[in-house]
Amino acid sequence: MQYKKLYVGFSADLKSRLDRHNKKMVPSTRPYTPWQIIFFEAYLNKNDALRREKYLKTSKGKTTIRSMLREYFIALN
Repeated sequence: MQYKKLYVGFSADLKSRLDRHNKKMVPSTRPYTPWQIIFFEAYLNKNDALRREKYLKTSKGKTTIRSMLREYFIALN
């Protein structure tokens, strides 16, 4: 079964974080494995990254990211 879930999160080590999710070490994402990266943003400043993460977790932020990745989501259907 393929889930259509989005995960938004902050990490200083993206590869390690993805590995932890896919090894089912994160309880909140365990039922939805495997995860794949479809988009990421990089920031030089941690506070900027955390501010962006917080925004993307809002309803407006979710709408923004779905709009940015519209073609990807259309292809899933």
